[in-house]
Amino acid sequence: MTSAPAFDQQIPASASPEVEFISLSHLNPSTELDPVPTRGIDLEYFRTYVRSLEEGGFDYTLLPYGSTTADSFVVASAVGQLTERIKPIVALRPNTTFPLVGAQKLATLDQLTEGRAVVHLISGGSDAEQARQGDYLPKDRRYARTSEYIDLLRRAWTEPAPFSHEGEFYKFDDFGPGFAPHDKPIPISIGGQSDEAFRVGGEKADIFSFWGEPLDDLRAEVERVHGIARAAGRTTLPRIWVTFRPIIAKTDELAWRKAHEYVARIADTFGKAAHGDRRARQGAPQNVGSQRALSFAERAELYDRALWTRTAAVTNAAGASTALVGSPETVAAAILDYVDRGADLVSIRGYDTLADAVDYGRYVLPLVRQELAHRRATGRRGTLQAEHPGNYGEDYRRFATAGRA
Repeated sequence: MTSAPAFDQQIPASASPEVEFISLSHLNPSTELDPVPTRGIDLEYFRTYVRSLEEGGFDYTLLPYGSTTADSFVVASAVGQLTERIKPIVALRPNTTFPLVGAQKLATLDQLTEGRAVVHLISGGSDAEQARQGDYLPKDRRYARTSEYIDLLRRAWTEPAPFSHEGEFYKFDDFGPGFAPHDKPIPISIGGQSDEAFRVGGEKADIFSFWGEPLDDLRAEVERVHGIARAAGRTTLPRIWVTFRPIIAKTDELAWRKAHEYVARIADTFGKAAHGDRRARQGAPQNVGSQRALSFAERAELYDRALWTRTAAVTNAAGASTALVGSPETVAAAILDYVDRGADLVSIRGYDTLADAVDYGRYVLPLVRQELAHRRATGRRGTLQAEHPGNYGEDYRRFATAGRA
C-alpha cells in the first residue's frame, strides 16, 4: 500500500486555482476494446460524440494527427460548427504545413469559431512515422524546426507590415500582413520529454503537455519547464496539460473489475495489431515519453492514489496510456492531486470512448469543479481527497490485486 500523504485543508502553493478539461474527438466507434476495421468517418457517431463533450462540460477537444488519419484542420472546423463552446485543438506537424499557411489556416479557424482555436505542435517522436510523409530530419533538429515555426506563427498573426525571413528551415520574402486571428494570438501547445522539448516548450509555448506520471515525477517536470521559462525571462509561465485514461465505475471494487477486463481486451487488441496503424509502435519506442511510461510500468503497477500503469505496459506505451482507476470520487480526488501539483488542463479520455466521455461529464467533472468552487469560496481544501483515499487505503489495494491475471 502506498503511504498516504499528510492531508490538511491548506491549499498547496503549487495548486492551480482553476482546471479546464480536454477530451480527444473520435471519428468512428472503433476502440482499443472493440476494434472496427475502418479508415472512414462515421458522421452520425462523430456528431454524437462532439455533442456529448459539449453537454458534458468539456472545455476543449484534441483533433489528433497521423499519416493515416483524417486531416485535423478539417475536423477542427467541423467541431467548431457543431458546437458553441468547445475549443478545438488542432494537432499539427510542422513538416506537413508551411508555417505561413499554418498561420493562415489557424487564424481562419479562429475567426470561424470566434476565438476558440488552439494548436498543438507535434515535432515527431518516431523517425519511421515522420518518413511516411517525407520528413527525414533527425529528432533534435525537428524541435529546432518547431522553435522557428512558433516564431513565424506569432509573427504572421501580429506583424502589422510585410516581413521577410531566412532561417535554418524556412525562407520567404515580403509576406504579410497575414490573416489575423479573431481577437488575439492563438494559444500554442507542445509536448515531449526530451531535453529539446523542454527547452522549446519552456522558452516559447503557451501550454506544455505531459502524459500521466506519478505525482512527484510530474511535479519535478513541471518545475523544470517553468524554470526554463523563468530563465528565458518569461513572466507568464506555460500552462500545464496532463493526460489520463480513467476507468471508472460506481465503486472502487467495480472499477477494478472493469479495469482487469479492459486490460485483457486491450492486450489482445494490441497483440493482434488490430486497432489503427501499429507499424510505428513496434519494438522499443523512440520517444522519451513512451520510454518513461514503460519505465514506470516496469517499476510498479500502482502509484499514488489511483495511477495504474499496466495499460501502458500492454500497449508498449503507444500514446497516452496510463489510467486512473476507481469510483468517480476516487478518480476526481486523484485529478485534484495533479491540480495540486500545478496541472490546470486535464485531458481524460476513455477506452469505451463515447460512453466514457458521457460518464466523465456526468460524474467526474462536476466533482472536481465543486471542489475548486469550495476552495475559491473558503480559501481551504474540501474533504473529497481525505474521504476517498484510493491506493492509500487497504481495501483499494485488495480490489486492485483480486482480479490480476
